[in-house]
Amino acid sequence: MTRLSVNINKIATLRNSRGGDNPNVIKVGLDCERFGAQGITVHPRPDERHIRYQDVYDLKEVVTTEFNIEGNPSERKFIDLVLANRPDQVTLVPDALLAITSNAGWDTIKNRSELTDLIQEFKSASIRVSVFVDADEDMVEGAKICGADRIELYTEPYAAGYFENRQKAVLPFIKAAEKAREIGLGVNAGHDLSLDNLRFLKQSIPWMDEVSIGHALIADALYLGLENTIQMYLRELEL
Repeated sequence: MTRLSVNINKIATLRNSRGGDNPNVIKVGLDCERFGAQGITVHPRPDERHIRYQDVYDLKEVVTTEFNIEGNPSERKFIDLVLANRPDQVTLVPDALLAITSNAGWDTIKNRSELTDLIQEFKSASIRVSVFVDADEDMVEGAKICGADRIELYTEPYAAGYFENRQKAVLPFIKAAEKAREIGLGVNAGHDLSLDNLRFLKQSIPWMDEVSIGHALIADALYLGLENTIQMYLRELEL
């Protein structure tokens, strides 16, 4: 089974735009679980422009499915946040400070020493570690050498090429996922996955452990309703 983890950052963005507490991020997280999501993902950034650090503490108290905190560990504040909350999984993402969204995976060879130390620190706290990587077999192998438990494949290139030639677009991801399976790494995927392209990715890599989806799912929910949308995404993951 491939789990659906709903990234609720966009809910926090909407809340923050008015400065109040509507929509309530904690309630939406609980509703996502109630509607069938098998995990909740948050990606706090240093400027707290969407998910706030306090949201992470509040969600940790109530989330009963899998809790995934993703972000750039370049600042000790993020590392301490993860260690204080001990989520089921931390996903290490090398996003730049002012980046609108994540736009590349780790160079796990160049950053081997840094990643190895970070991964060991998180695993010592019994936190599963996933490393965000491009669909590159060398980067996958590098993640294994660093001690990661899983990789998360950065799927924007797949989504961008899907309508032009989906077989060509998915091929590097199949190869990267096969390499991960060969060397004993779990496989997650995320970024620009949607109702258009999710099923084919699942069919192509049926052993994926988890997909993390936020922007497209929340956008769809504006038209289709949150409960219905989550159920639609879950059906796309059924084979």
